[in-house]
Amino acid sequence: MSRLTVWDAATKAEVLNTQDPAEIAATLAGIGVRFERWPVADIPARAAPEAVLEAYKPRLDAFLAETAAGTADVIQLTPDHPMKGALRDKFLKEHTHTEDEVRFFHSGAGNFVLHVGGKVYDAHCTTGDLISVPANVTHWFDSGDAPDFTVLRVFTDTSGWTPHYTGTDMAERFPVVVG
Repeated sequence: MSRLTVWDAATKAEVLNTQDPAEIAATLAGIGVRFERWPVADIPARAAPEAVLEAYKPRLDAFLAETAAGTADVIQLTPDHPMKGALRDKFLKEHTHTEDEVRFFHSGAGNFVLHVGGKVYDAHCTTGDLISVPANVTHWFDSGDAPDFTVLRVFTDTSGWTPHYTGTDMAERFPVVVG
C-alpha cells in the first residue's frame, strides 16, 4: 500500500504518516510533486518491457502529450540482478536532475525520498503509483536490499536523468520506511 511519511528535517519529528492516496497526492502537490494512482494492466509483473509499454500505451501517450515528455522505457530490477548493489548505491545518494523524474510502478515498490523546505518526504510507491519529481528537487530512491519492481520511466531528454549529487548525508540520516 502507498504511504507518505513526512519529517521535520532539523528535529526528525514525524509530521505526517498517511496511506490515503488523496492525502498523499495533496501533500506532495504542495511541493510540486505529482502523485497519481493508475489502473494496473492485466499483464504479468515481470512481463517483457515491450509488453509493459504496449499495455500502458493509451495512458502513456496521453501523459506524454500533456507533459511534453518525449520517451518512455521500462526498467526491471529483481533480487538476483547482478548489478542491484551498484544501482542501489547510485540511487541512494541525495541528488537532483535537470528534468522531472517520472516513474510508474507496474509492479513492486520503492521509496522516493524528497528533501524540500526543511522537511523530508518519504513516498513509498507501490504497484499502480505514478510519481513525478520536479527537476532540481533534492531526492533519493531506495528499493531495499532485494529490489523487485517493473517501472515505466518517462523522459524529456534521457541525458537529463544524470544525477547531480549534493554531497550531503541526508539519505543516511533518514532511512526509508519499508513496507
